[in-house]
Amino acid sequence: MPANKKKRKSPKDKDVELIRSINAGDLDLYYDLVKRYEQKLYNFGLRMCGDSQDAEDLVQDTFLNVFKYLQGFRYETKFKNWLYRVATSACIKKRRKSKFAPDRELSLEEFLPQNEAEIPKELPSWAMMPLDKLLNRELQEIIQQAILDLPEKYRLIMVLRDMEGFTTAETAEMLNITPANVKIRLHRGRLYLRDKLKDYFNND
Repeated sequence: MPANKKKRKSPKDKDVELIRSINAGDLDLYYDLVKRYEQKLYNFGLRMCGDSQDAEDLVQDTFLNVFKYLQGFRYETKFKNWLYRVATSACIKKRRKSKFAPDRELSLEEFLPQNEAEIPKELPSWAMMPLDKLLNRELQEIIQQAILDLPEKYRLIMVLRDMEGFTTAETAEMLNITPANVKIRLHRGRLYLRDKLKDYFNND
């Protein structure tokens, strides 16, 4: 590498620089941190809540909590992972307080396989299509509604793994569950969605 060629900084490096500066007293830079992630968090909130106002509230609650606890951020952790853990916690709390929260959520355990050996290693073809990039608006709406119909614990796994791109280990850490539980819930969620979408794809 030429001596005068600067190494491009990763998003993680840029996050760490910002956080260190903010924690050192340069609070004006907090807005830069917000700008970097607010759209991603809004999309996450929209996928989880299905309502734009709820998604905006989720973003606001998340960044209020981030500002409150940023001094305790551990730099060996990816900020994005920590941020989504805060957002996930805010999402769960908001859902529990919502008047639209169901008295009893659908249980997928009753009719889906629980053997980890049966978990597929590859994503179904529709799951590999980013929700925001689907060309077919009808399909986009069908997938979004099917995801919203999922019980929260499965919906969180689906969104974090298949849409936000977090690994099994990262998702497990965020939700404080085992990687095996992540895989099982992800498998059940995919089976549920596959069942919801089979008529659409069979008609193609």
